[in-house]
Amino acid sequence: MNMMIKMLSAVVSMAADPVLAAGSVAEAIINTWNAAKEQIRSVTDNVIFPVIDVILAILLFVKIGLAYMDYRDHGKIEWVPIAIIFGCLLFSLTAPLYIWNIVNI
Repeated sequence: MNMMIKMLSAVVSMAADPVLAAGSVAEAIINTWNAAKEQIRSVTDNVIFPVIDVILAILLFVKIGLAYMDYRDHGKIEWVPIAIIFGCLLFSLTAPLYIWNIVNI
């Protein structure tokens, strides 16, 4: 039994690769973030925000059209959904100007 334990421990010690970090994990994360933050900002400003803007603009025009149809049928218009979508569109259009100061990039 004693010989088996010694043999097993010798095999494990020879087969195991030492796991040593080349530096701090926090430093690796910070370096990766610093390298990628300009790309993230560029993609967000040039792709994500314009897509959101287009979707909200289409939604606003559809809602205005539906509100007009509803006005023709019932004689009253519902302004709240139109105002909410318009506010979201304004927020989305102006977000790239200040969002990076909030996120601290």
